[in-house]
Amino acid sequence: MRTRLLPLLIVLMAGVLLALGFPLAVSLAAAQQQQVVVDRIDDTVRFAALAQFVTEGPALDERRATLQAQLDRYHDTYGIKAGVFYYNDSTMARAPQDWWVPETGDSREAFQEALSGRRSSDPPQVWPWQTDARLVVASPVVRDGDVVAVVFTDSPTDQLRSRVVRGWLLIVAGESAAMLLAVGAAFRLTGWVLRPVRILDAATHDIATGRMKSRVAAASGPPELRRLARSFNEMADNVEEVLEQQRAFVADASHQLRNPLAALLLRIELLALELPAGNEEIGSVRTEGKRLAQVLDDLLDLALAEHAAADLQLVDVGELAAERVSAWRPLADERGVRLSDLTAPVAAWADPVALSSVLDAVIDNALKFTPRGEKVSVSAAAHGEVSRIVVEDHGPGLTDEELARIGDRFWRSGRHQNVKGSGLGLSISRALLSAGGGSLSYAHREPHGLRVTVAVRRMAPDDTAAQKEEGTGRRGHARATGGRAPQDVVER
Repeated sequence: MRTRLLPLLIVLMAGVLLALGFPLAVSLAAAQQQQVVVDRIDDTVRFAALAQFVTEGPALDERRATLQAQLDRYHDTYGIKAGVFYYNDSTMARAPQDWWVPETGDSREAFQEALSGRRSSDPPQVWPWQTDARLVVASPVVRDGDVVAVVFTDSPTDQLRSRVVRGWLLIVAGESAAMLLAVGAAFRLTGWVLRPVRILDAATHDIATGRMKSRVAAASGPPELRRLARSFNEMADNVEEVLEQQRAFVADASHQLRNPLAALLLRIELLALELPAGNEEIGSVRTEGKRLAQVLDDLLDLALAEHAAADLQLVDVGELAAERVSAWRPLADERGVRLSDLTAPVAAWADPVALSSVLDAVIDNALKFTPRGEKVSVSAAAHGEVSRIVVEDHGPGLTDEELARIGDRFWRSGRHQNVKGSGLGLSISRALLSAGGGSLSYAHREPHGLRVTVAVRRMAPDDTAAQKEEGTGRRGHARATGGRAPQDVVER
């Protein structure tokens, strides 16, 4: 979000600075030129006062000599061409001596304006890149109410353009400093505005991945975002309370139903003693009763798995996977399935007991649906920020629709309804992995079969210490579900 908001603020600030900078630069150039023009007007007025009493004629009288000396000194000192010319372009005095008023252009227009009895208009604005531009100022010489001559000055603009450039450089430096300050202020502003959003996003992600204790510290940012953070915390508290009530209900119901069910199964066994041996109805009742007991056990395991925190440790998941393969190999040999170990040493952060339970469930699931003579392979390798354990079987696999539903609670494929199980095993496995930041995914294996990928993080999570402190309450349950001997833990 910062990458979208920050450029917008910078563009707006740059637009404001440019909108202020351009008029300021133009005003500076105009002020510098006006100062030069005012100086030239003062000079032409002074020369006009000297020329007012010069007698017209070819003879060089004292007043004309004084005027000529003033013009020569003026030209030598400032490099400005200056002269006094009669209305017929004849010369009263000039410096340098070979200079004449041009016949055309802005200079001639200024000369004609002065002959009409008024000072010439201000010359056009001179810009720094106009290297050949000059400033022309003309003032009339009035005697007895009549214009008898014109004082004309033609000034170079090198110094004027240099001063304008220096002024513009100062403006650019000031605008650059202001832009840097504006960018810094924009960074602080966006950080202040977006910090609660980032915290809220992180807390939302934590809750979405199963860390229900995450909350937002509403201590900074705009009032609206602080109010949003408080509302989010209230919502998270309510959601956590509802989930806790749901888990408690499932756990309590599962626990409370086990005693009546055990008593019911005992009465069924007592009734079976009075029935003929091999009675099919009593056998069916026994089977359904045991299945109901398995469902209640799995419901209790699921409730505890969703409630518990993970005891994350740095473990060699390849070695752990190899241990589970060795534990399941006798059952695989009994079923005529080749169970191969393709694991390599790979370190990752995981709860070893929970990960063992997940691997037991996945391997048992693969062995259960792989025909005799086929193969199940287990491999482990590192992939970027996660370590993956892949279990591939050569069974019938699942359709795309079934693949999208696998792992749902109580869901089982319609083709496998006669296989023993409750449909909760993969849900328990997913809950155990989610508690430690892991994941469980499924895909087709070509040409047939199922590929199950168990992924755990290679980087240490920030809350590892807190999880270790809170994980002791779950370890007893994890050992109870994950430390079992190989058996039918989950089913599709």
